[in-house]
Amino acid sequence: MILEREVPLNLQFQPDRMVLDEGIAKAKAALLNDIKRSIYLYRVDCGGCNGCEIEIFSSITPVFDVERFGIKNTPSPRHADILVYTGAMTRSMRMPAVRAYQGAPDPKLVVSYGACGCTGGIFHDNYCVWGGTDKLFPVDVYIPGCPPSPPQTIYGFAIALGLLGQKLHHSELVEGADEQVPFRFEEIPYKMRVAFERKARLYAGYRTGLALAEEFMEALQAEGPAPLEKVDALIARQDDPRLAEVLTQLKAELVSMLDGTDVAPRPLLQAASPSGA
Repeated sequence: MILEREVPLNLQFQPDRMVLDEGIAKAKAALLNDIKRSIYLYRVDCGGCNGCEIEIFSSITPVFDVERFGIKNTPSPRHADILVYTGAMTRSMRMPAVRAYQGAPDPKLVVSYGACGCTGGIFHDNYCVWGGTDKLFPVDVYIPGCPPSPPQTIYGFAIALGLLGQKLHHSELVEGADEQVPFRFEEIPYKMRVAFERKARLYAGYRTGLALAEEFMEALQAEGPAPLEKVDALIARQDDPRLAEVLTQLKAELVSMLDGTDVAPRPLLQAASPSGA
């Protein structure tokens, strides 16, 4: 039964979410970084259609053979390194899900599997559903899909294992009070920089256009002859006529802006003006 109107939250039972202490969080980080053995996972069906289970079992068949990565299924949470929660988090499965979580040894990883496990899916507004797995447990990896395919499953388990290097070596850099990121192309007015990037990306695409715009502005800031002469030398060095044409368009953009009144050129660019201003 699905309610026609929402029940006020103060009349609903709200479960307490599990919180990791600092020691377990450090142990989990060490597990992700240093694990060198097979991993055992335990599946907990909290209330779904069994489609996710079929895909999980498909991933361990000889066709996809997830065990070649050292990922094995275990019938007991006491032997599990990864807990895979499928289906929406229902009221009747709250305590079994909690017992499985408490029974698995620390540090354990929690995977929220499928659309129902991630958000509650099509059952999200059912009277007996709280939502996804993260309503009760700290989730490490989300594997969305209805249901996820075996390749998605293997990819999600690989992330949980730390097999993907970019997930292992993440670091946070915080700017100090006395630190400041240096600005590139400080001698070029901001409005000019934006115009060069937009023009280059219009002709050469997002990535290549940005690289050409930066190369163009580096030539403007480089020491040596007048800026227009440096741009001409840059264009002459291009082996690809398409790139030379884009740089030519940037040069035309520079000349038109220097001739106009909307941008006041700084000392570095004054020599680039055709009028010599």
